[in-house]
Amino acid sequence: MTDHAADPATDAFVGHRNLLFTVAYEMLGSAADTEDVLQETWLRWSAADMSQVADPRAYLVRITTRLALNRMRTVKRRREAYVGQWLPEPLLTAPDVAEDVELAESMSMAMMLVLESLSPTERAVFVLREVFDVGYDEIAEAVGKTLPAVRQIAHRARRHVDARRPRRSVTARETRAAVESFRRALETGDPQALLDVLAPDVVLVSDGGGVKRASLRPVVGAEKFVRFYLGGAASSGVAVTCEPAVVNGSTALAVHLDGELEGVLAVRVEETGITGLYLVRNPAKLTHIGSGTPLGLR
Repeated sequence: MTDHAADPATDAFVGHRNLLFTVAYEMLGSAADTEDVLQETWLRWSAADMSQVADPRAYLVRITTRLALNRMRTVKRRREAYVGQWLPEPLLTAPDVAEDVELAESMSMAMMLVLESLSPTERAVFVLREVFDVGYDEIAEAVGKTLPAVRQIAHRARRHVDARRPRRSVTARETRAAVESFRRALETGDPQALLDVLAPDVVLVSDGGGVKRASLRPVVGAEKFVRFYLGGAASSGVAVTCEPAVVNGSTALAVHLDGELEGVLAVRVEETGITGLYLVRNPAKLTHIGSGTPLGLR
């Protein structure tokens, strides 16, 4: 790239990069695929006739959306062949992301899995409309559909998501307290302490990608989770330590075995206790945990 201080096109791209990254990640669930989309967006943007661009933000979002849609179709085939459960690539995010309730909810592991159940076009329309408040006319241009069709898709996607949307029913302070209790229980391997903080119907989804040990199916129920955990890391003789982190805008734990990062555990807390656990152990998905990822809605 040229010196962006003297290049309006580069200025515009850099100024909107966090937004473009967030748009693509919300559609793809993969930071690596998102970076590829942004690189291609830059190439197309830098080749555009700037005299014909009335709104750089809208133009860039449109390019990114189209490229992400194309990538989603490729990614879908790749995920069909994935070994075991698939989870989004976790992003270490700044604490202020958690303060933006709308953004944090849309990026949570639970919500990202709901978005996975949409078709590529439904997901693009939902993300642009519900998360980024993009106008229907701009969305129609981005996804290559008529305005009436986009409105219908948005309605269908919203209804689908609302039926499956994870409900936020506890405060941030209650969530932190539950996660802290869970952290201590994991580190001590105390089965009763684990049962005390877990909801009876807690669900663990673990993603090892065929490289690390993980359950090929969700583990449902507090007692089953405790047996799974105590029969795995807790029984291996290595020291288990868990470091609190903000991942995808929500409270999570970075799990270390003998001091080495082993996985990221996102936690869902409701009134009955911890109801959702999302453990990413696939090493290829842990590359963005070392440093924070800047995000943006604007």
